[in-house]
Amino acid sequence: MSVTARPIPDAPPSALADTVLERLTTEYPAAADPERAVGLRAYMRDVAPFLGLTSPVRRSLSRTVLAGVPRPDEPDCTAVALRCWRLPEREYHYFAVDYLRRYVTHCSSGFLPVVRHLLTTVPWWDTVDLLAAHVVGGLVTADRGLTREMDAWIEDEDLWLVRAALLHQLRYKEHTDTDRLFGYCVRQSGHGDFFVRKAVGWCLREYAKTDPDAVRAFVAEHRTRLAPLSVREALRTVGP
Repeated sequence: MSVTARPIPDAPPSALADTVLERLTTEYPAAADPERAVGLRAYMRDVAPFLGLTSPVRRSLSRTVLAGVPRPDEPDCTAVALRCWRLPEREYHYFAVDYLRRYVTHCSSGFLPVVRHLLTTVPWWDTVDLLAAHVVGGLVTADRGLTREMDAWIEDEDLWLVRAALLHQLRYKEHTDTDRLFGYCVRQSGHGDFFVRKAVGWCLREYAKTDPDAVRAFVAEHRTRLAPLSVREALRTVGP
């Protein structure tokens, strides 16, 4: 069975998650800015309600929440992430993303179904992109067998899984699997959604920082298939 086809379990028992969530749901609401929350919700196309925390305030509060809390194991990461995701306000989702970015090396390949759940539940670019590049990318780095899952995601009907597959190598630089990178871009070159077309260009542009000639050659070969947006993004920093 595909690792991401397994059902998502309920959040496992975790004393650490109990502590984190108790602190989190005390500290964050106390600093809420309802007026700013309205603007953030509109900017994010009404994907979720917001508390209205600025990024510096949120990060400062997160440090308070985590002060003295031990490092998690994988069940702790699962519990924190799933319990945060069940809370409506978007800042709790941001906390979970930051937490997983910090502790992804504490998780095995078996954690990928949890990440898939996060990618496809209340999805928008603000959480998907960070999860893809930092969490999915980290898991695949640790277990290259997960590339089979990326091969499945790139063909998925869910556009956010497609975007995650495109972006999971964003930070790989010289370790990029170029066959997969270019193959994924060709496979989704005709996708109808803006966010996928943008991701095609973005992952190419990022790899161009490592091998600009390879990206120029790829775009030249496939220019008629690639969306104009993807081409512009891919060549933005290296030229035609």
